[in-house]
Amino acid sequence: MRGLGAGRKTRRSLERGGTGAAGELNEAVGGWPRVKITPMFGRWSYFVGPRLFGCFPLREKDRDLWIRLAPEDQRRALATAGVVPHRRLASSGWVESTVETTRDVGRAIRWLRRAYQAALVAVEREERR
Repeated sequence: MRGLGAGRKTRRSLERGGTGAAGELNEAVGGWPRVKITPMFGRWSYFVGPRLFGCFPLREKDRDLWIRLAPEDQRRALATAGVVPHRRLASSGWVESTVETTRDVGRAIRWLRRAYQAALVAVEREERR
């Protein structure tokens, strides 16, 4: 029978909440009200309620942060250096940014905060209905 053996061990980076840039992002974003961070599909996924507003890879060598922005914020983000439209989800407000250094983390947190605020407004609007 399947499923009776010992389960797979959790990777140490998952237990610690990420390492490197992922750890810095998770520490900052995790302190915001109503944010839930969970590993999903090989990425740290940032949620407000059921709404996903950002993802960062679990693997240390991957550096592409995905952020879902409101249309106006997406236009402004794309006008800045280091931010490009998401490969497949650009039409729904997603952008990609490479995060490698501490300076990149600071820039990413500013855009993540905008995405978080937009997600929070949308979730609160849904809750009022």
